Amino acid sequence: MSSPGSITTAVLSRHRPSRPLPPLGPAGTRRRPRPPGRAQAPAHGAGRSGGGSEMAAAAAGGRGGPGRRWLLCLCLCAALLPRAARGLTEGLYCGRRVCYEVLGVSRQASKAEIARAYRQLARKYHPDRYRGEPAAPGGGGAQAAHEKFLLIATAYETLKDEETRKDYDYMLDHPEEYYRHYYHYYSRRLAPKVDVRIVILVTVCAISVFQFFSWWSSYNEAINYLATVPKYRIQATEIARQQGLLNKTKEKGKNRRSKEEIREEEEEIIKDIIKNKIDIKGGYQKPKIYDILLFQILLAPFYLCKYVVWYCWWIYCFTIKGQEYGVEEKLYIIRRYMKMSQSQFDSLEDHQKETFLERQLWIQENYEVYKREQEEELKKKMAMDPRWKRYRRWMKNEGPGRLTFIDD
Repeated sequence: MSSPGSITTAVLSRHRPSRPLPPLGPAGTRRRPRPPGRAQAPAHGAGRSGGGSEMAAAAAGGRGGPGRRWLLCLCLCAALLPRAARGLTEGLYCGRRVCYEVLGVSRQASKAEIARAYRQLARKYHPDRYRGEPAAPGGGGAQAAHEKFLLIATAYETLKDEETRKDYDYMLDHPEEYYRHYYHYYSRRLAPKVDVRIVILVTVCAISVFQFFSWWSSYNEAINYLATVPKYRIQATEIARQQGLLNKTKEKGKNRRSKEEIREEEEEIIKDIIKNKIDIKGGYQKPKIYDILLFQILLAPFYLCKYVVWYCWWIYCFTIKGQEYGVEEKLYIIRRYMKMSQSQFDSLEDHQKETFLERQLWIQENYEVYKREQEEELKKKMAMDPRWKRYRRWMKNEGPGRLTFIDD
C-alpha cells in the first residue's frame, strides 16, 4: 500500500512529466519553487523563530539607542582629544635625541663626568676650533658641526642643573605625561633669574623711603609757611623770649657773628617752637615711621586682628546688650555718616565736634536734617557770592562753546 505522499507524486508526474517536482516539505507538502534571483525563504518554524529573533533584536536596538549614542559620543571625544606623547618630543630639551646619548654618558653619570664629556665634545665641535674635518662620520661640514655643537650645549645645559635633570629623567620614565613636561620645561625656561620675593621687597622698601621723605618735605613746607604767618610767629617769638632763647648777650671779639647768622639762628628757634607747640593734622602732619608702606604691610595682620576684636566687642556691647554709646562711639558714628577719614575728622575744631554731639548727629534722622541744612546754606552762599553770580551770568548770556567777537 502506497503512502499518501507517493500517490501524490505519481499523479503529478503523469500530468507534468517534463518539469521537475520540488522536494517535499514538512508534513508531506511540497515547497513552492522560488523565482530566480530571490533568496530562499526560511522554513515555516524557522521563519517564525527567525522573525522573532529579528524583532527582538530591533526592540533591543530601540531600547539601547541612547546608550549607543552615548558610546558613540565618548568614542568621538576620545578621538578628538590629543594623544599622549609616546616618546621624546620635538622642541623640549634635546628633541628626539636623548641628552645622555648626545654627551655619551649614562644616566647614572655624575656632574663631573657630564662636564668632562661636554668639554671634550665642545673642543671637537666648537665652530672656532673646527678646521674643515668632518663633523661626524659621513661628513657634514661646518654647518653640521655647528648644529652638533648646539645640540651638545643644550644637552649639557639640561643635565648640569639638578632640578632640570630631575625633570628630564621623569620625562624619560613617563613620556605619556605630555602637558606636565611642557609646563615644567617652559616654567623653568621663562622664570626670572632673580627671586621675585627679593624684587617685591626691594620695590616696597624703595616706595617706603620715597614716601617717608615726601611726607617730611611736606611737613617742612607747612612749618615754613606757619613761620611766616604773623599770628603764629608772634606767639612763637614771645615763647622764645620767655624761655630766654632770644635774650642772649651780644658776642664780642673773635666769636662775634654776623647779623645774617643771628637771624638764621632766631628763625630756626621760632620754627622749633612752632613744631613743638602746633599740632598739624591732615596731609601736612609730621610723618611717623609706622605709617609708611613697609610697616603697614608688616602690621597688617595685627591691624586685622585688632579690627575683628573691636567689631565683636561692638556687636556684643551695643547690639546684644543694648548699651548706650559713649562719646568716642558717637563721634565714630558721626564720622561714618560724614564719610570722612580719621585724619580729616581729627582736623576739625573742637567746637564743631561739640556741635555734632549737641545736635545728636549719631542718630541718622538728625544727621539727615543737618545735611539738608548744610546744603541749603551752601546754596545761599553760592547765590550771594559775586564770583558765582558772574559765572551764572556768563553761562546765561554766552555759555561754553560760543564764539564772541570784540569790536574795537
